Amino acid sequence: MTQDTATNEPHEPTPEERAARDRVRRRATGMTHHQTTDALDAAEEAAGDLDTADTGARAEVAEWRRITDLLFDHGGPYAPQTDAFVQGQLTARQNRRDQA
Repeated sequence: MTQDTATNEPHEPTPEERAARDRVRRRATGMTHHQTTDALDAAEEAAGDLDTADTGARAEVAEWRRITDLLFDHGGPYAPQTDAFVQGQLTARQNRRDQA
């Protein structure tokens, strides 16, 4: 499996990427590491070759990877409210809206 550099590099996410990540976060809420690992495996299988997969599929796999890694030594279920990465994104979006 290739590393998905396109969706992991810092950039302004497309609406498709945001929607995919939001879907993953909603679905992952309350899941444990083992459950997110299964979901990551399913997402990777559904996406197929990530080099040719669409932006949404790549973003979905990248988000499942990030959440699975986050929960590796966490021990508890996933919650977007306690995910520092998600909270940082929300703050950055609000700051950009406030400056506009």
